[in-house]
Amino acid sequence: QVQLVESGGGLVQAGGSLRLSCVVSGRSFTIYNMAWFRQAPGQEREFVAAITRSSVTTEYADSVKGRFTISRDNAKNTLYLQMNSLKPGDTAVYYCGATVVGLPLAPELYNYWGQGTPVTVSA
Repeated sequence: QVQLVESGGGLVQAGGSLRLSCVVSGRSFTIYNMAWFRQAPGQEREFVAAITRSSVTTEYADSVKGRFTISRDNAKNTLYLQMNSLKPGDTAVYYCGATVVGLPLAPELYNYWGQGTPVTVSA
């Protein structure tokens, strides 16, 4: 069984930064492409960023391009999301997901999910 555990969320003022982490255990981390999604209250889960197994390719939602950076450390089985210049609109629960199918934008194509870490950005 694969387990994903996110951490690093919290309360931050607009313009601030946070770094999220997602530790993967249970199977080889390197067989999965990884992604971050977020879900605000009353809204659907939306794609934020994704990265391939070897970090060669990354994808970002337009809303976070230039502000967020996704990365991974395969030696530590850990996925990261560096979030800079945060805005109140970034407020959501952030989830990491693992997939063996490309870098899909649709959450239903991810095989495993973490429990989420909340991020609140105050104005």
